[in-house]
Amino acid sequence: MLLRTTDPFRDLDRLAQQVFGTTTRPAVMPMDAWREEDRFVIEFDLPGVVRESIDTDVERNVLTVRAERVAANGDWESLASERPRGLFSRQLVLGDNLDLDQIEARYADGVLRLVVPIAEKAKPRKIEVALEGSSAQDRAAISA
Repeated sequence: MLLRTTDPFRDLDRLAQQVFGTTTRPAVMPMDAWREEDRFVIEFDLPGVVRESIDTDVERNVLTVRAERVAANGDWESLASERPRGLFSRQLVLGDNLDLDQIEARYADGVLRLVVPIAEKAKPRKIEVALEGSSAQDRAAISA
């Protein structure tokens, strides 16, 4: 005879760990993004992460941000551990209208701020409308 204890919440816990991550494998890196005039600003919350562990790169139009919050080692007994530790990673697909060669990144007070300028080719510009069949001299006479 086989005795088996069932835990109805075990599957729910497993699903929650896959979606929300665990303390050893965090799932999310909170982010805000907005447009300011001719640039996009993206901010990632990374409290407790040292700047040297942050890695950002762009390949084609995919921006990847990685950071690591290491667990503190010491000779003590942990009473609570709710802050995620480990490697964080997030990828964003950026549009073709952005200048990916001019991205600026700054890290202060636990916030990584990326500024991505809009490419010159994507900025609005005026297009002159010519009269059909007119020459450059005719246009100059009309505007005078």
